[in-house]
Amino acid sequence: MAVTRPPAHRRAFRSPLRSDANAGRVALVTGGGTGIGRATALELAHTGASVVVCGRRAEPLDATRRDAEALGAECLAAPADLREPEEAERVVEAALARFGHVDVLVNNAGGQFSAPAEDISDKGWRAVERATVDQVWSVTRAVATRSMIPSAGGGLVVFVGFSPLRGIPGFAHASAGRAAVANLATGLALEWSRYGIRTVCVAPGTILTEGLEGYGPEQVDAWRRTVPLGRLGTPEEVAALIAFLASAGGAYVTGTTILVDGGADAWGLGAPPPAVEGAAP
Repeated sequence: MAVTRPPAHRRAFRSPLRSDANAGRVALVTGGGTGIGRATALELAHTGASVVVCGRRAEPLDATRRDAEALGAECLAAPADLREPEEAERVVEAALARFGHVDVLVNNAGGQFSAPAEDISDKGWRAVERATVDQVWSVTRAVATRSMIPSAGGGLVVFVGFSPLRGIPGFAHASAGRAAVANLATGLALEWSRYGIRTVCVAPGTILTEGLEGYGPEQVDAWRRTVPLGRLGTPEEVAALIAFLASAGGAYVTGTTILVDGGADAWGLGAPPPAVEGAAP
C-alpha cells in the first residue's frame, strides 16, 4: 500500500548541510531577531559557525542567542540601531572583541511600509533608503575594513535584497533600495575579489515571516497566487542557501544575485496590471 507523504515544505525543516559545514567561521547577521535573519543565524549556528546577531530590539535577539547556544554554538546578541554609523562600528567592535574576526556578514536588516508611490514623502523615502541602503553600507564597510581586508583571509558579504528586474506595487521606495544592494554586490565583487571577499545578493520572493503576516490573510493569499510553485517560501529555505554560500560549497560564487522566489520573478506579477484611467476598454 502506497504511503502519501506531505510535500517537503510542509514537513519540519531539516538542514541539508553538514553540522560542520561552517565550523570555525564567525558570522554577523543584522536583523537577527526575527524572520529571515533569525533563521539564518540559527542555520549558521547549526552548521558550526559562531554568530553575532544585531537589531534594534533586545528581546528577540536574546531569544535567537539562546536558541543558537542550544545548538552548541557561541552567540553574541548586540542590540543596536544600525542606521547610525557609530552604532554599526560599535557592533563590529563588539564582534571582534568577542571572536577576533568576522568571516561572514549577512545584511538582512531593513525597513519599509506600504504606500502608493505618489504618497511617499521625501521623509518617508529617506527613512526607507536609510534602512535599506545607508545602514547596509555602514556595516559592510566596517566589517571589510576592520576584519576581512586586514586579515587577508577574505570572507563573504550577503545582501538580502529584492529582484532588481521588477518593482513591487506599493513598495517603490523599498524596491529601489533593495535593488541597489544587488548592484552593490556586483561592484564590490569586482573591487574586493583581490582580497578574497565574495559579495552576493540573495533576493527572496514572498517569504512567510511574522512581518508578512501583519498585512492580513487576504493580502498574503494574493501574494501566494503570484507564485508558480503555489506557496510562499519559508525563512529556513532562504537561510539554507545563505549557509551554503558561506560554506566551501559556495566558494566560487560572487558578484551575482540569486533569486529564492518559487519562480515568481520568471512569472512576473502573476496578476493583471491596474486599470489605466481614461484608457479605451
